[in-house]
Amino acid sequence: MLLFGHTGITLGTAALLDKALPHQLFSRITGNSVDIRVLLIGSLLPDIIDKPIGYLFFRNAISTGKAFAHTLLFLFIVAVAGAYLYKRHGKTGLLVISFGIFTHLVFDQMWRNPQALFWPLLGTTFPRGDAATWIPNMLKGLLTDPQIYIPELVGLAILIWFLLTLARRRKVLYFLRYGRLK
Repeated sequence: MLLFGHTGITLGTAALLDKALPHQLFSRITGNSVDIRVLLIGSLLPDIIDKPIGYLFFRNAISTGKAFAHTLLFLFIVAVAGAYLYKRHGKTGLLVISFGIFTHLVFDQMWRNPQALFWPLLGTTFPRGDAATWIPNMLKGLLTDPQIYIPELVGLAILIWFLLTLARRRKVLYFLRYGRLK
């Protein structure tokens, strides 16, 4: 999954959970509690961290782009820190980021890569791949692989719906400034 899939489907999932779960259980995505910009960053954070690390620093050892930030350990650390900040100071930012990380791991189907997902429990190395083929493979997949282009189209549709909602409510500038709808 790429940019639109991760961000759009995470936003859609959060909005559905916000409507489906009991009041106050999910932090009211459509209200004033959650900075949606933080949610979107969280949904991309594993790639923001791992792609440069794998490509620039550990090209021969990690080169799949799915390493440290694609692990349950990373998710656990961020979630625990988020729970602490929420309990101690009422701040939800890291909890929102941890939700974005969680959805990223699910959408990347990390259970298919247990060596990375359960790192370091199954060893201290990450699977190898060819970093030079990342961009060509992504572009090819966008044109030919339904597992790539369908989530991207769904995510793009959700993001367009969200932007149209902001525009209809005349809240685009407010959202850009505060990350919220209200």
